[in-house]
Amino acid sequence: MRVVFDRLALVDVDQDIVRNVVSLRVAQDLFDDLSQNPNDWVVAHRAEQDVKPPSYRSATPVIDRPFEDTEWFGAITWPFKNWRSSRYSDGSYGVWYGSESVETTVYETVYHWQIGLLRDAGFERTGVVAERKVYKVACAAALLDLRKLVGSEPNLLHPTDYALCQSVGARVNREGHPGLLTPSVRRPNGENVAIFNSNVLSNPRHDCHLTYRLQDNRIVVEKDPGRSWITIPLGSKER
Repeated sequence: MRVVFDRLALVDVDQDIVRNVVSLRVAQDLFDDLSQNPNDWVVAHRAEQDVKPPSYRSATPVIDRPFEDTEWFGAITWPFKNWRSSRYSDGSYGVWYGSESVETTVYETVYHWQIGLLRDAGFERTGVVAERKVYKVACAAALLDLRKLVGSEPNLLHPTDYALCQSVGARVNREGHPGLLTPSVRRPNGENVAIFNSNVLSNPRHDCHLTYRLQDNRIVVEKDPGRSWITIPLGSKER
């Protein structure tokens, strides 16, 4: 691993990073189980508003009122509170992943969706649908730049063996570096960031919704419902 860190440089990143997470296009109506009549739902919503306390605005809402700031939690906080094994983590700490474009997040998340849900759970059949929400998040940090090392250290981009990357991630986390900038494994010419410190992230904004739809031997990605945007062959080897 020393050969990696001996040649690392810092790159100053001050830009929006794209984050693609599981979500719903349309939130579930909490009152639709009370009655079959939509007019009754309207009455229930009005009653809720009558008893709901006034909205609270804070200069630091993520600290003072975390339940009022769902955008922040969904776009930034979640992976730092819910640790799991990934390319740069063995599961003992959280890592936030984002990309330079929506397209790169699609290739990254489609890969993990098809191996995590479709293949492992046995759902490789037409008709399976997943809905996603895409955020833009401001990132301001000096990140360790892995982009020029992948030619001499191909295991940094190994499609399934995360051993070297997790060793790098463990050291980055232990020493307190904010994060890494690396080529995308799943999309040629794409780039990803792996963030270990949530303090370098801010200003989450909703960008778009996506639908992933399994059709025959491909995954169709829609921005607008019913209209294909990106099509990726099932089991795509694109790295």
